[in-house]
Amino acid sequence: MSEQPTDLRETVRQRYAAAAVKVTEGATACCGPEPVEVDENFGSVLYAADDRDALPAEAVAASLGCGNPTAVAELREGERVLDLGSGGGIDVLLSARRVGPSGKAYGLDMTEEMLALALANAAKAGATNVEFLKGTIEAIPLPANTIDVVISNCVINLSTDKPAVFAETFRVLKPGGRLGVSDVVADDTLTPDQRAERGDYVGCIAGALSFAEYHAGLEAAGFADIEITPTHPVADGIHSAIVRAAKPTSAGPHTAAAPAAEGSCCGVTSCCTPAEQATDPSVTANEAKSTAGCTCQS
Repeated sequence: MSEQPTDLRETVRQRYAAAAVKVTEGATACCGPEPVEVDENFGSVLYAADDRDALPAEAVAASLGCGNPTAVAELREGERVLDLGSGGGIDVLLSARRVGPSGKAYGLDMTEEMLALALANAAKAGATNVEFLKGTIEAIPLPANTIDVVISNCVINLSTDKPAVFAETFRVLKPGGRLGVSDVVADDTLTPDQRAERGDYVGCIAGALSFAEYHAGLEAAGFADIEITPTHPVADGIHSAIVRAAKPTSAGPHTAAAPAAEGSCCGVTSCCTPAEQATDPSVTANEAKSTAGCTCQS
């Protein structure tokens, strides 16, 4: 039973690796890279011309999403943004421009070829406030409570463990943080078999949750203010949708902090002494104090 998710993940990885190679090889051709998607429901056509023109051609050509999450995420100066399944980096680079030099945009992808393409695109764009991470969206390699906004573009539906994706997204968001993604969502009347008839995981359709399932999954992870708004159909009973939600600012069953260690404050022990250490070993003392809003950060 455990082989199926692994097989599906490898199928997805191979498809996106091939797309990255196609774009990279196309960049050396006389006319530049060709978009890897030609369907009007997916790809770079969903971005404004001004956004496309401001980015490297390879980042635009590698776009495989079903929407434009940066247009609806309401990004602000100085925020830290994480893009799940960042591909060639188009949404990371657009996010980096919106949050400015005082902010930061992370991209997370499991495909070596896409990560290499994204790094090359960031260099061409001259983006200095970006960082690309290798990993899966079911196990995000970032500390808890460190991200202001999580975005994604037609990637969550590809996961075979969506509860893990929702839980990890909730974990890395700061209290009050926001989720703003584009994803493929199915009508509640469609059975899983009917969804499978309309495509496959690699085509962004068969793995789609229904509207009710998506809402329930986010709610179970602890999210509030959940909105799922269809934008355009991509198949019979299947829609591209904007999904918004928020991590509550007040502590609750999903956000309660761990008990403070004896002699600790601001997320560290021996605060403001040479011996201070973060109570969470996955972050530095300064990061812990910044997250806790400590006024003594030196």
